[in-house]
This record gives sequence, structure tokens and C-alpha cells, in this order.
Amino acid sequence: MNNPVHTENYAHFVQQGEGAPVLLIHGLAASLFDWTELLPALSLAGYAGYALDLLGHGESYKPTRLEEYHIENVFNHFCAWVEGLALASPLILVGHSLGGYLAMAYTLRWPERVRALVLVNPFYRVEQLPPLLRVRYKGPLINTTLIQRTPEWLVRMVIDLTSLSIRNGYILPPSVRRQTALDYKRAHPGIFNIPSTIRDLMPLVHHITAPTLVIWGRRDLTLAPASFTQLALTLPQAQTATLEAGHVPHQSHAAEFNQHVLRFLRSLTC
Repeated sequence: MNNPVHTENYAHFVQQGEGAPVLLIHGLAASLFDWTELLPALSLAGYAGYALDLLGHGESYKPTRLEEYHIENVFNHFCAWVEGLALASPLILVGHSLGGYLAMAYTLRWPERVRALVLVNPFYRVEQLPPLLRVRYKGPLINTTLIQRTPEWLVRMVIDLTSLSIRNGYILPPSVRRQTALDYKRAHPGIFNIPSTIRDLMPLVHHITAPTLVIWGRRDLTLAPASFTQLALTLPQAQTATLEAGHVPHQSHAAEFNQHVLRFLRSLTC
């Protein structure tokens, strides 16, 4: 089999199962491997799961120019992928962090195409970030040299130390930590310009009327956990679930996370 041509529209993805379509959207510096545990669970429950690599991530197209790493380009790339799937049924969108932003933006643009949302530690405004990161993302990324030169072993060490520093069973499995480091290194460094280009979705989310599960880790150190409560209170049809986890509950607490998601999906047919 020939390798695919990585044109500007190319989105690498995997599909598993048959049934109602569930689209899985990862966060910044991640990949479709984020959903290794959820995809087979969806398939067993009678859903068709689709997971992609976003623009600049994984095996998807990676623009060379830094200015191309803008949220609008990421959104347009995502929308082109969805259109290419040519799915007849309304979509269930599952988005983690930046993926949550894209899921909400898609729903705001085409509400009639979305059946339901699952928002996992969703990123929807810069104010959710810690003060130092907030200052950093107030302006565009200028130089990616440091990011490019960071060795994979150092990335892995930081991930290991971060995991070990959080209590209550947050420690990520070794395979997940390895994949996280790999995803960081194989992504184009320009992706770190994307957060500085997002718009604040908070004034718009009250227009999202699709049933929504907002699920998050109470020990998130990347985005303020209180912001998830605020979002859920603003969404007209939101349910909530929390886990004793950090920023990636779908990886650190996969079994418990999957139970919450599948319970929510079953409720859509009641």
C-alpha cells in the first residue's frame, strides 16, 4: 500500500465499530492515540468511533509556516475532514481541551448537524490558563527553536515527574507516557501558536442547545477546574461528571471515564 500524500487537506484518522457516529477530537500536542481506550468501548456499545489527528499533529498535514497555525485553519481542516466522512446521521462530538473548543465551535456553526457533545476538560478561553501561561498566550509564538531542540528523553522525564507529583492515582500508565512524549515531538512546534489565536467562546455557549456532558478531572493543573463548572452552568442542556484526575481523565482513569461517557450516550435514546 502506498503512503498517503500529505496535502493541506490530509487528515489522518482511524475508525472502529458500526452505528451512530462519534467523532473524537484530541487536545494540543496530542494525537488520535488519546482515544485508545474509548474507541473499542464505543465499538462494543454499538457506535462508530472516528478519531483524527488535528492539523500539525500526529500523521496529519503539517504546514511549514508558523503563521498557518491559527485556530481558524485548525477548525477548517477539522471541518473538511468531517465533510469528507459524508456521514448521514447527526454527530456526537467528543472533544478534549482544544478538541472541546473545536467541538463547541462546530456546534455553534452547524447546530443541526450535532446530536450531542462530550466536553472533556474543555478549553474555551485563555483566562482558564494559569497566570504565566496566560501571559505567554496573549501574543503570537515567535521562535520555535527551543521547542524543536528539546530531546524526547527530556520531554518524557517532565511527563513522568508531572505524573508522579499528583496524588490520588493520577499516575499515567507507562505506555501513555511514552505516547505523550512521542506525540509532543512529532507535532509541528507551530501548534503552540494556536492557543493565542482562539476567541472567547463563553459569550456564545448559551446558544448550544444539544445535550452535553461536561466531564473533567478535579486536579487539572493546566486549566482551572472552576471554569468547567462555569461552562456547565451556562450550557442549556448540560450534565456534569468529575473524576479524581488531572487534565487527561480519559487516559489516567479510562475505565471510569468510559462508564460516564457510555451512560450519557445511552441516555440520549431514552
